[in-house]
Amino acid sequence: MGDSTRSQDQVDAERDFALRYLDAKDKPIQWAFIRALMASVAEIAVVPLQDVLGLGSEARMNLPGRAAGNWLWRYAEGELRDEDAARLRELADLFGRLPAPPKAADAKEGES
Repeated sequence: MGDSTRSQDQVDAERDFALRYLDAKDKPIQWAFIRALMASVAEIAVVPLQDVLGLGSEARMNLPGRAAGNWLWRYAEGELRDEDAARLRELADLFGRLPAPPKAADAKEGES
């Protein structure tokens, strides 16, 4: 369990609830969370790259209350697979999170 302040029973209960809530018992839980985030009414959705890559606690950016050893994880070029990028794009498109295409007038101004 590592650096958690919760008991194993608490962690197990939270995980079971999340799996049931997200209907994710038979699929990778991180993608169920990403989908729920993209489907939310929040104006901005920030998806940690570690979740997209399916990494575990070894890729945590920081542990609250720990003064040293934080912010060490780095993305290595090539880690993001084409299928993961395509899945993110599909979810962004499905839930209206892609930027709007430029208007015709804006495109002509940019050509000058």
